[in-house]
Amino acid sequence: MEFPRPVPPGYTLTPDTMNAAPDLPYSLVIPAYNEENRIRPLFDAISHFDGELIVVCDGTDGTARVVEEIARMRTDLAIRCLTFKYRLGKGGGVIAGIAAARAPLVGFFDADGSTTISEMMRLFSCLADNDGAIGSRWVAGSTLTIRQGILRRLESRSFNLLIRCLFGLHFHDTQCGAKVFKKTALDRILPAMISRGFEFDVELLWRLRRAGCRVVEIPIEWQNKGDSRVRKQDMVRMVRGLFRVRLGFLRDDYVSP
Repeated sequence: MEFPRPVPPGYTLTPDTMNAAPDLPYSLVIPAYNEENRIRPLFDAISHFDGELIVVCDGTDGTARVVEEIARMRTDLAIRCLTFKYRLGKGGGVIAGIAAARAPLVGFFDADGSTTISEMMRLFSCLADNDGAIGSRWVAGSTLTIRQGILRRLESRSFNLLIRCLFGLHFHDTQCGAKVFKKTALDRILPAMISRGFEFDVELLWRLRRAGCRVVEIPIEWQNKGDSRVRKQDMVRMVRGLFRVRLGFLRDDYVSP
């Protein structure tokens, strides 16, 4: 498998979408598949950020155009837009963004604005003594202003039980879309990553543990936005992909849509 290079093939990065200054301490990756209707409120809620914001666009709508407009208007933010002509998957988008990241501390969060930039900074503050920090909606101290529906919660807890059985991971919430890491830790394990879909988070945490990295789970403030990008068929692909990873039935050409 080929690991994405610092300038991965297949995307365009125009001058208008490169507000980033060098030597920033943080890089935040925002996977944005068909998010033209939700990406603007996300940036409207960011008043300040001492890092670069890397938006990875691999959809069929006008997300990249909207991000370019925002970048031209918000010169106070370091915004970069990576535009792909093909579907990367959630995990593939995160990997592409991390490959382009230039800061020593990197993370990723959802484009729907379910959590805030201040919460991401709180996670970054945990990296002084840890290799990674992940937000959790299922530990004491978390604040859920709008909860998921009961069916989604049952699916989440069933999935978490499967993860514990398959991978021995004791995290309460592997799928929360708010995670930060030291880039040196990610550089150790990303070349071995197989998953490109929504199961990416589980494999990432599993490989970090196997590499001896310390990752802590932090309660987070979260507002469920309702319009989940995870469909029923995605859940089936996630489970199938995780069995491939855990049981060793890996194919170099495996990409989860």
